[in-house]
Amino acid sequence: MQLIFGIICMGLVANLQYAWTLFVNPIQVKTGWALSAIQLSFSIFIVVETWLVPVEGWMVDKFGPRFVILIGAVFAAAGWVIDSYATSIEMLYVAAVIAGIGAGCVYGTCVGNALKWFPDKRGLAAGLTAAGFGAGAAITVIPIGNMILSAGYEQAFLFFGLAQGGLIFLLALLMVKPTPPVGVQAAPRIVTTKVDYTSGQMIRKPLFWLIYAIFVVVAAGGLMVTAQIGPIAKDYGLATLPMSFFGATLPLLTMTLSIDNLCNGFTRPLCGFISDRFGRENTMFFVFAGEGLAMLGLMHFGRDPIAFMTFAALIFLFWGEIFSIFPAICADTFGVKNAASNAGTLYTAKGTASLLVPLASVLSAGGNWSFVLVAGAIVTVTAAFSAKFILAPYRKRFIESANRNAA
Repeated sequence: MQLIFGIICMGLVANLQYAWTLFVNPIQVKTGWALSAIQLSFSIFIVVETWLVPVEGWMVDKFGPRFVILIGAVFAAAGWVIDSYATSIEMLYVAAVIAGIGAGCVYGTCVGNALKWFPDKRGLAAGLTAAGFGAGAAITVIPIGNMILSAGYEQAFLFFGLAQGGLIFLLALLMVKPTPPVGVQAAPRIVTTKVDYTSGQMIRKPLFWLIYAIFVVVAAGGLMVTAQIGPIAKDYGLATLPMSFFGATLPLLTMTLSIDNLCNGFTRPLCGFISDRFGRENTMFFVFAGEGLAMLGLMHFGRDPIAFMTFAALIFLFWGEIFSIFPAICADTFGVKNAASNAGTLYTAKGTASLLVPLASVLSAGGNWSFVLVAGAIVTVTAAFSAKFILAPYRKRFIESANRNAA
């Protein structure tokens, strides 16, 4: 039940990120603010949401999940309420900071909680929790869009901000400090530590920075491509091409994005489950290499509509699992006692990776997307081999040494 409560909380806070795109054009039309200025608030939100998670995770480890999620509920609601009354671009930025704090509180707490409750199924538990972050937006995106059209974006911000924040607040009251079953351990093939490191101790270990670097390059490679799927489809002349699927006819880009989001959510628990069975680095090797090959496939065959949809879906399928495997490998390596703050520290890699995404615009100058896709393929395939042949033996030696010293 604690896992389910966490998944629901993640679904309720997901709209702060995934539904934002629905508000951008209405805000611009009404206010006349520049699109780049409006979108800066989204960048602020992402940076605050990711880079404050270590602090929020420390609060979870010290005070328990209930207190931190209660704070997250208040801040998540307040962010959208301020958006609904924003009369200046500066108010929009303030709202982004407040909403980012709220989203980080909920995200970091729920993932950390899942890692602690299920020591033998960390990959699956973290994957299911992370999948909830996308599922919530999938469920509510239509009613939010309808309210924007019928009552205006201000009313949508106000209503859904209060509703989502209120529900998260109630669920927070049901959350309790994790007490994992005694004697339950990960499968023997999963190398786990018996030592609990604090975040301060963890960041002084070169092994942490190797894991962090792999997270950054894979996240950046995926973000560079996934963020540009729309422009790529437009330049390939496919964006508005009508496609029929199960009796529904939609523009190719709309259908592609719908399928991609499903793949992005589905892969998180799936690859988490696989990594619980076959090892973290073994799973990383196959999915990272698969992502690189999918990028090359999109480059070579993407001008065909079916091939474009197929390879785009594969990129999302092989990329989304980073949000389940990396929290799990962090807990395996640095212990479960401080799992929330440690996983939160590692999660800042997403924010770091987002800073590299503008490189895609430079590489694609003149509509040449081959450079973007090749660059993404190179970094992800490199990460695959690094995980298998550098990280795996290094991590095994590190944990065996730490366990001997502890004994």
